[in-house]
Amino acid sequence: MPEKKELTFDFDVAADTATVWCHGRLTLTSADALRDAVKPLLAGRRTVTLDLTDVTLMDSVGLGTVVSLYVSARKANCQFLVVNIRPRIRELFSVTRVLSLFEPAGEANVRLP
Repeated sequence: MPEKKELTFDFDVAADTATVWCHGRLTLTSADALRDAVKPLLAGRRTVTLDLTDVTLMDSVGLGTVVSLYVSARKANCQFLVVNIRPRIRELFSVTRVLSLFEPAGEANVRLP
């Protein structure tokens, strides 16, 4: 059985934008790492994009962390986009009624499944 990979990140940071690509499992054990990596990027940036293409699993704590980052971004006057949400994780966003917070990303021609 393959080892389940915890969350890792790749960053592309510019003066007014940042993109964070997440890889692995966004769960109770990795949610703090996501928050600690992304929250400092919100200050002074116009847009921060969280790309979930390679996120294989997300639990309620992971979801709560993404929503918390969204709230922090709003307070920092920063647009927070979540893109490339896998169908299973999209279902979690939908069932918990937070998907609508991130739907505008689709209007910017960002690929969403």
